Amino acid sequence: MATFTRRGKAWRAQVRLQGHSVGASFDTKRQAQQWAQDTEYQIRQGEFGKPQAGTFGDLMKRFSETVSPGRAGARWEIVRLNKLLSDPISQTPLSELKTQNFAEFRDRRLTFVSPGSVNREINLLGAVCRYALREWHLLDHHPIQGLERPKDPRPRDRRISEDEIERICRALNWRGVAPQSTYQEIAWAFLVALETAMRLGEILALTSADLNLRGRFVTIQISKNGDKRQVPLSRRAVELFRLVADREGKLLKVGRDVASVLFRRARIDAEIEDLRFHDTRHEALTRLAQKLEVLDLARMVGHRDPRSLMIYYNATATEIASRLD
Repeated sequence: MATFTRRGKAWRAQVRLQGHSVGASFDTKRQAQQWAQDTEYQIRQGEFGKPQAGTFGDLMKRFSETVSPGRAGARWEIVRLNKLLSDPISQTPLSELKTQNFAEFRDRRLTFVSPGSVNREINLLGAVCRYALREWHLLDHHPIQGLERPKDPRPRDRRISEDEIERICRALNWRGVAPQSTYQEIAWAFLVALETAMRLGEILALTSADLNLRGRFVTIQISKNGDKRQVPLSRRAVELFRLVADREGKLLKVGRDVASVLFRRARIDAEIEDLRFHDTRHEALTRLAQKLEVLDLARMVGHRDPRSLMIYYNATATEIASRLD
């Protein structure tokens, strides 16, 4: 509850309790300890009034407004936090926030979304708690530590066949030339993703300044993990980028939400089951793994830990057997 730090000849006491954070300096440690004891008593008696952030929802709002904008995945965080404000946990006073509140949150959310989604939401709320504890001193403990998590589902292993690629391109009216329509831009992004394993958001954010076709790479300024990286290009990828190389500014005009909706519509028109744009990353990484060493592959696709490549590497037994003597 209270911490004591010696600064020169003085002692600094800091009390963090029930959303309050107060401090004072004293000549002796004994004085600091007595002040801390009295202060904790006053806080418990309610003499300090309402803390700066009265409910967990207040913390969520503050985090989304001041912290999320500077983090990778800011858009997802802000949207998710705003949505979760409708959950009862947002009304929980900080003084009453316990692990049990998050256990109840977990159980409620599991009735609406998948275990993987619930884990991502818990991770986000955990980030809010850590910031409130370490930076704002509005919590005196981390209430999510020790919470039992839902078991994540098995990673997707969806591969994309050449026939499906052709059908998607037909549904998006791809003509093999510089894309003119929104549908054709999505088709172009789809083909680029299959060659590079780039994410949809990374492709849509590319500008003409990010291209280096002579060096055969493009630069992603901000990736999902916040890193900047250069993505090597195959000859086919170079051909695709040459179709848009003369554009100024952003290479594509289509936004992410529109692209996602129109891709799903094209999948339906192509009569293809259970295909997501992100499955291009699985397909591309599996193909690239046959050409690149694992460290080169990890660097190309932006994985800090090469072991995480196994989530996306989905070679079939027949494909592996074909490479055996």
